Amino acid sequence: MYHYTVSGLSVASELVLPGLIAGEDVPGVRPDVVIRQGEVPAALESVESSGPTWQVSGRRFLLEVPGILRMLLTEGREIVFAIADGVAPEEATIFVSGTGFGILLHQRERIVLHASAVRVRDSAVLFCGPSGAGKSTLAAALSDAGYDLVTDDFCGIAMDADGLPWVQPDGRQLKLWQNSIDRLDMAGRRAAPVRKVLEKFYVEPRAASTVALPLAAIYVLREARPPAVPGIVRPNIVDGALMVRGNAYRPAMVRRMNQQALYFQAAAAISQSAGVFTLTRELNFAKFPVVVGWLEAHWRELGLLERAA
Repeated sequence: MYHYTVSGLSVASELVLPGLIAGEDVPGVRPDVVIRQGEVPAALESVESSGPTWQVSGRRFLLEVPGILRMLLTEGREIVFAIADGVAPEEATIFVSGTGFGILLHQRERIVLHASAVRVRDSAVLFCGPSGAGKSTLAAALSDAGYDLVTDDFCGIAMDADGLPWVQPDGRQLKLWQNSIDRLDMAGRRAAPVRKVLEKFYVEPRAASTVALPLAAIYVLREARPPAVPGIVRPNIVDGALMVRGNAYRPAMVRRMNQQALYFQAAAAISQSAGVFTLTRELNFAKFPVVVGWLEAHWRELGLLERAA
């Protein structure tokens, strides 16, 4: 078994899961999550909800990645996987640690956002957006500017007893396209490919955080196309809450797993206790220093960084 820490949970896995925080095997202590190879049914009994590649029955979730693998997730505690014939295990890992674990966190009633995050002093700052919005690339640029990576691609958020949101670290590596690696001059830190069929690779950040952090701000990324104006804007609380809920990881799962009320309440709390903002910028590598400058100035306004003398 290989051992990891994912979103604050101890994980024992029969699969090597690149990019995650290495954990320890503590004798006598049961891990929070077990990932193992085994028999996975083609269908569930008493199906309550379903889609083309998935089914839900109580606390069980069956997911198929056609031609790659099937996974059965149970009670947020176990992922049993069956890899398709002829598929190398390393081709399946990204689906287990990504989509599979994201759904498992939904089972544990965590708030799961499609986001990357960095550490700003003693808080976490999130960047949300769909695939291709530039979340990982911006996190990579901020990492090189001195801000530790907290998580990449998806982010689990837990609400404490006072209703305040906390972010658990999820990984020690970024996942970047080759073009981004070249433009950010990170070739020396490039590791294994995320999948052999993609020009996307794991990349070691300058530094990564391994502790839970209070959530200080969420930025929803937008491309600066007319009439959108570049800059940072704070929407009203209702719109901010809708933006948070709209950036759930696999948003259809929120509805299918009857978690709309959970997400609405958490999104409203996050919008009120942490700042939710839109960050509109050009998708241009040459503009990254300008965007980093905007963010640092904004963080000083929010009190996350000391004001310049």
